[in-house]
Amino acid sequence: MTPLALTDLSLSHFRSHRRAHVNVDARPVAIFGPNGAGKTNILEAVSLISPGRGLRRASVEEMTRRPEALGWKIAAQLESQGRLHEVETWSEGGAARQVRIDGKAASQVALGRIARVLWLIPSMDRLWIEAAEGRRRFLDRMTLSFFPDHAGAALDYEKAMRERNRLLKDEVRDAGWYGALEAQMAAAGHRLNQARTQALDFLTKAQAQAETAFPVAELELVQNEGAMPATEGDLRAALAESRFRDMAAGRALVGPHRTDLHGVYAAKGVPARDCSTGEQKALLVSLILANARALAGQIGAPPILLLDEVAAHLDAGRRAALYDEICMLGVQAWMTGTGPELFAELGDRAQRLEVTETGGVSSVSAL
Repeated sequence: MTPLALTDLSLSHFRSHRRAHVNVDARPVAIFGPNGAGKTNILEAVSLISPGRGLRRASVEEMTRRPEALGWKIAAQLESQGRLHEVETWSEGGAARQVRIDGKAASQVALGRIARVLWLIPSMDRLWIEAAEGRRRFLDRMTLSFFPDHAGAALDYEKAMRERNRLLKDEVRDAGWYGALEAQMAAAGHRLNQARTQALDFLTKAQAQAETAFPVAELELVQNEGAMPATEGDLRAALAESRFRDMAAGRALVGPHRTDLHGVYAAKGVPARDCSTGEQKALLVSLILANARALAGQIGAPPILLLDEVAAHLDAGRRAALYDEICMLGVQAWMTGTGPELFAELGDRAQRLEVTETGGVSSVSAL
């Protein structure tokens, strides 16, 4: 199996890191240090070697080091599908982030074709009980790992929907203004829904085919109001039929942006939202591992995993089981914790980085 791994990472004026350089191999990376030292900032930097706004969904201004506010830059070497890629991403003066791959300007969508990155962060512990938007983002990140063009479909859909919403808010009633936009929404929306549905099928099969210490989650994609139209033509017709209802609401009320991900703890038959905090965390870990297994089987390499404060809500037994599964799958997992004892079960199967902070400047040391 060809590993997917980030082997060299350099940060310049990114968050708390004025300058930082990390050189690692394809093994898991255990990062420890006190709260506020800058551990999560390293994971956020790695998350930006993929499409989107990163694991914190922050603006480019929020990522720049203060008080200098000079802008920031991330450079990385990525081993992907048997090739070594040079990836750079940066922002200057608050401008939109730029991407360069192997010395050539590239789109963020292009990152998705070479970098498959998934993450679990503490704020996601509430995934099953928060609003549906967070679950859609979680599902879309997994879907993107299987289908790199999923990001393009999402951008196309969002752009067309924003323009249609503008017409709705201006109470434009001429049907001619809506037709082309609804056709674009229907085409992109159907692609989104198909990819999400296929991703859930991959995850379900990956969970069923593996013996794991983590619980199986039964997953279902549902529409908040009524059923998601099954075909592109059905979605286009539903959008046209819903114009006046949408005009009253000022937004589109039908489409893939209205779907939700429902999960059930299979062994107990209990909805994920009603499970204990520990069970909810275990279900999330189970899905991330299933995603890695499915990708390993399909493209020959699991994604890079970013696990922030991964030990939270996991007892020692499940923590050891997680590390065993990560190593068995050959995943490069970047994990954070406050102390080295949280990674003791990994032994020499992982490399360790200590992050410290002095005078507002974070430093990274390999151990």
